[in-house]
Amino acid sequence: MKALVLVAHGSRRKQSNEEVVELAIKLKQHCNNEYDMVHAGFLELASPSIPEGIQNCIDAGATQVTVLPYFLNSGRHVVEDIPNEVNQARANNPKSDIKIAQHLGASELMMDLLIRSASIVR
Repeated sequence: MKALVLVAHGSRRKQSNEEVVELAIKLKQHCNNEYDMVHAGFLELASPSIPEGIQNCIDAGATQVTVLPYFLNSGRHVVEDIPNEVNQARANNPKSDIKIAQHLGASELMMDLLIRSASIVR
């Protein structure tokens, strides 16, 4: 079984964290042929943490977990912090296949998204 964990920074603002959880729910509806489950995880300030999000998937039967950093830039969180958290989860689950996808900002689709978003004027 395959799982996707959408990882965001986390916020003291509850509504911001809820938006990430809602995005994970919507993402599940759009990728149910590729992933059996989609959950959110947070680097800090919110729950579940990244290792908890991964563990939740494994406990639900996932054998493959892809961590998708919902970050625009390759700052310290993307380059160091998220890999460290994922490595902790890997150490706790050596039989599970846990991978990190490119952060959102590195996606080849970003240019199209920016252009299309700019055309939506409020």
